[in-house]
Amino acid sequence: MKFKIKSSLREPMSEINVTPFVDVMLVLLIIFMVTAPLLTVGVQVDLPESSADSLPEEQEPLTLTINSKGEVFVQESKVEFDNVVAKILAVSKNRTDTRIYVRGDKTINYGRVLEIMGMLSGSGFTKVALISEPYKER
Repeated sequence: MKFKIKSSLREPMSEINVTPFVDVMLVLLIIFMVTAPLLTVGVQVDLPESSADSLPEEQEPLTLTINSKGEVFVQESKVEFDNVVAKILAVSKNRTDTRIYVRGDKTINYGRVLEIMGMLSGSGFTKVALISEPYKER
């Protein structure tokens, strides 16, 4: 019997190798899953815990933060206490139906948080809510 040896010239392969693409996509997915929670933190505060359910978000809310030193921040920029309403109105483009989340450090005086919430309500903002950490069983 004689065997016929094929020549070393090959036909071009028309299949696509998908394995490297899947590997790269999985690595990117893991990277984004790890970094996404780090991007949402603005000003660092120690929030109190609550067992209330979270609110649904239909649009990006404004965040007003009061840190442990009593400093007030709108989003991530520091604002003087007397200019809070003016800054919120400027950022929300005078829309009083904008949702505002108030984040107050748990060591701050509760009256300070109520003072700011009263200022916002007095200025016509109707969607003002407090933010807290989810309750952790001890």
